Amino acid sequence: MSDRRRINGPGGSTSPPVYDEDIITKPVRNRNNNDSRPFYLKTGVTPSASGSAYLEIDQSTKAGAFGMKFICTVHGPRSLPRSAPFSPHMVLSTHVKYAPFATRQRKGYVRDATERDLSIHLETALRGAIIADRWPKSGIEVMVTIVEGDMTRQVTIDEGLDEWNNMSMLSGCITVAAAGIADAGIDCVGVVTGGVAALVPSEGIDNKQEIVLDPVVSEHRTILAACCVAYLPARNEITNLWYKGSLCATEASTYQFLLAKAVLASKAAGKAISLPLNDAALLA
Repeated sequence: MSDRRRINGPGGSTSPPVYDEDIITKPVRNRNNNDSRPFYLKTGVTPSASGSAYLEIDQSTKAGAFGMKFICTVHGPRSLPRSAPFSPHMVLSTHVKYAPFATRQRKGYVRDATERDLSIHLETALRGAIIADRWPKSGIEVMVTIVEGDMTRQVTIDEGLDEWNNMSMLSGCITVAAAGIADAGIDCVGVVTGGVAALVPSEGIDNKQEIVLDPVVSEHRTILAACCVAYLPARNEITNLWYKGSLCATEASTYQFLLAKAVLASKAAGKAISLPLNDAALLA
């Protein structure tokens, strides 16, 4: 008689399963340098929150490259706990987290250094747009969850270019958070949006360089420099600037042109948020 309190193994011998390796095809950029990827934006997706938004960035190519998906929930403004010190301004708290299944390499439940850095950049970008003086002794929580990251991230990890993906993630977090804050009815001086531009080597045989908008890191051989901005079109201001790369002092004009292209990319996202907030969509 078999023991019912334990799970018995098979009676005969077994062999471990053998799986084929994933065939990852390196995607190729098939759009112009001044074109951004199409995306979809919708607000009011979480009724229990004060404001919410969902952002989906379409895949860039059909060669196995997937897009990105973000969801943002805004809670507040609500009064601070009694144990908190007095604040004449509204206290802004941001939280960015990858879902465990967002990338090929499974993410942990505890935030890592990358997610904490994204939260700090997001807080800086949003603080320049919110009118915090109108809500003293209150706080607001902005929580962004990256539901799906770029599934071609394994290609960038193998090539040592994974750190450049964070700029595209930050750009999406800024855009979806701004839409969620607008859906919550919080007074702002304007709607801030994110944009990214990168300096990459040309695909030709010459050693020329070119600047592309909304880059996908896995589509290029390498990234020489990149710039992510949080742009406020109502005041023509930049609330957050993140630059990475190396340029000589004699290439100051290239740096300025890279910054201008990043602002141009953020303006494309701002056109979608300026549509009616109940269902805004933009197909580039």
